[in-house]
Amino acid sequence: MHEVLNKEALAPGLIHLRIRAPEIARKAQPGQFVIVRVDERGERVPLSLADWDHEAISVIVQDVGVSTRKLAALEKGDLILNLAGPLGKPSEISLFGTVAVVCGCFGIGPGYALARALKDAGNRVIIIVEARNKDWLFWQEKLKAVSDRLVATFNEPGADDKCATSPMERLLLSEKVDRVYAVGCTFMMMEISRATEPSGIPTRVSLMPLMVDGTGMCGACRCIVGGETKFGCVDGPEFDGHKVDWDLLIERMRAYLDEETEALDLWDRQNWHRALDRKAWLQRA
Repeated sequence: MHEVLNKEALAPGLIHLRIRAPEIARKAQPGQFVIVRVDERGERVPLSLADWDHEAISVIVQDVGVSTRKLAALEKGDLILNLAGPLGKPSEISLFGTVAVVCGCFGIGPGYALARALKDAGNRVIIIVEARNKDWLFWQEKLKAVSDRLVATFNEPGADDKCATSPMERLLLSEKVDRVYAVGCTFMMMEISRATEPSGIPTRVSLMPLMVDGTGMCGACRCIVGGETKFGCVDGPEFDGHKVDWDLLIERMRAYLDEETEALDLWDRQNWHRALDRKAWLQRA
């Protein structure tokens, strides 16, 4: 059992949880993730590591399904049944030169951890953040502290840029970029990979396909990279964005969308009182 040490509302539907897990924290590296099971009836949910210290890890939870809604409903002092990690291969961190880190939504958390490590390695780090709206632009001060330049985009009327692709394209035209990392929603990572492919700039993307065990046994997270079958949990989660079969990845990620929607609707109807408590909590936060 793992205790929730702190809970913070970052944006509508986005929660920051700090969880006691000293064994995982001691071995955590940028690019890795944990598998969380909130209770006996919960799914095994992969969550990227956003931060860690000597006793705890931090994860960003996006409330999109039954299990993530259960996680988002936890309060300080509550216990999580299972927590496995750190899993996956760490990101390759070295002195590359000028590195762009593109992140959005739940990916802002792991993007921060990645940028911090790249900055510590001596790189010039440019962070491009993509958000649905201004409310989703969290951890901006933390991102500024680990970057040489921070560009924020959000999809609202009057915004200079509504997505990360536009500033990424301008950056590639204005200066030499040695490496690009993208972490966040699948569509954003696909678009960034397509933007950098003509120039051949190495582009690493952090995939989070459907997972069950997270250790390579089930094969649920398989994806095609460079024409070969790879497992997101043990071969990744980081891959060459120019070699990912994005169409197949998106198709597989949507395989159980109807069932997930039905399950969430059923849970909300059975737990309507929790939904009211959650709404009140978000209004107070």
